[in-house]
This record gives sequence, C-alpha cells and structure tokens, in this order.
Amino acid sequence: MSEKDRFSGALDRVLELVVLLNDDMTKSLASLGLTGSRAHLLWVLRERGPLTQRSLAQALGVSARNITGLVDALVATGFVSREPHPTDRRATLVSFTKQGEATARDLQRDQEEFAELLFAGMPREQFDAFVGGLGEVLARLAKAGLTRNAAGG
Repeated sequence: MSEKDRFSGALDRVLELVVLLNDDMTKSLASLGLTGSRAHLLWVLRERGPLTQRSLAQALGVSARNITGLVDALVATGFVSREPHPTDRRATLVSFTKQGEATARDLQRDQEEFAELLFAGMPREQFDAFVGGLGEVLARLAKAGLTRNAAGG
C-alpha cells in the first residue's frame, strides 16, 4: 500500500468517526431539546459560571446576534435565565435555571460514560499513541488556521 493510500485510508477512518460521533451527539441532544450550539453554551456556563452575553459570544466565537438567538431559545425552553448584573446595570448575566444546571450535570456524566465506553480496556500504549496522534493532527490543523474559532465556533 502506498503512502498516499495509507493517508487517504486514515482520513477515511477519521471522517467515519466524525460522522458517527456527530450523529450520536445530534440524536442525544435532540432528545433533550438541544442543538449542538445550545449545548456548547451550556457547557461554557458550566465551566465558567454566569456570564454576560458578550462574554458568551466571545467564548463561543459567535456574533452578538447569534448569541442573542441562542440565549433566547435557552430561556424559552427553561435552561437559562437572564438576571441583572450585580455591578453593571447595563449588562445582564446568563445563568442556569435548575433544569439547565441538572442538564449540564447530565451532559458531563454522559460524556464521562461515553469516554469509558470508547477507551476502557484499550492498552495504555495504544491509548497514548492514539491521543498523541490526535494531538499532532489538531496541531497541524491549528497551524493551517483551522482552529475551532477560525472555523466559526
């Protein structure tokens, strides 16, 4: 097998993995009434706590208009609320509701369980090589300007 064929075959496997993971994530999030973008916003709130919409837009790499739509949808479905900022009367904070906080906890638990499903029992050397290889690929993509924010968040 030529090197070109090996590289093409490897990319085929990566693309297959991307499709499978995307389909699984889309179905799982839809069952919760979420999209990938809305779940990403919840994830950021879980990591950083209540944030202004401006801070959320920066963290997600989206426009102010886009973040307004995401927050509006999450408010309407009961995942987050807007509250007055304690020190800046012109700003509002986006915070979890009880439903949103529980959902974010469930997402974290589901991610941990899925990681266990994927990687438990894989020999350490194989796992370390896999993670190292992914790191190399991600570094090459970043060097080529294909980072998450450059790709549109």
